[in-house]
Amino acid sequence: MGLIKDLKEEYELIRERDPAIRSYWDVLLYPCFTAKRMYRKAHKLWVNGHYWRARRISQKAARKTGIEIHPGAVIGKGLFIDHGAGVVIGETTIIGDNVTLYQGVTLGGTGKETGKRHPTIGDNVMVSAGAKLLGSFTVGENSKIGAGSVVLNEVPPNCTVVGVPGRVVKRKDVRLPRLDMDQSHLPDPVLEDLKTLQHENTALVNRVIELEAELKNCKKNCGEKQNEDL
Repeated sequence: MGLIKDLKEEYELIRERDPAIRSYWDVLLYPCFTAKRMYRKAHKLWVNGHYWRARRISQKAARKTGIEIHPGAVIGKGLFIDHGAGVVIGETTIIGDNVTLYQGVTLGGTGKETGKRHPTIGDNVMVSAGAKLLGSFTVGENSKIGAGSVVLNEVPPNCTVVGVPGRVVKRKDVRLPRLDMDQSHLPDPVLEDLKTLQHENTALVNRVIELEAELKNCKKNCGEKQNEDL
């Protein structure tokens, strides 16, 4: 009954976020489903002090699914890992409810910290493909991390982060819908800065042209005045 219950819950979860699923049995083909079931077993062993057995299960899951979840991580309800290849979740990571991770995501450490070394991910967060979150900080609820971003610092709630290193782009503190899984239409602060520089450069060039024209007219007028004096 445990497997059937898990299948039903996972089906509802995946159907909400992935249009490719067509039946309950499709769930069995998702690496995310297998990885989470094995994580729950490993985490239970880890909490009870059976560290070697827990790690053995987690490493077996990593080889089987391509998703490496440390058994010490704390994961809430509704985690969805799309495709999952190359996903790494570190030991002291804390993940809230209804979080979505895409392939290649790393929730890791910087290698210079002790104790809590990995990120804390709030509820309803989406981390896009290839993003790297490194260090002990919090990503606020309802936030989105753009594809390929490298996040090293705190992220407030209801924000979008893009770039390397990650830059926060606020969305007027408006809560994002949980079903907003769009990875492509994200703000681009670098492009916005370039457009601003281009606009300012154009204005500067136009002003220089105006000044040159004024100088030319001034020289012409001064020359005519000198001729009149002679």
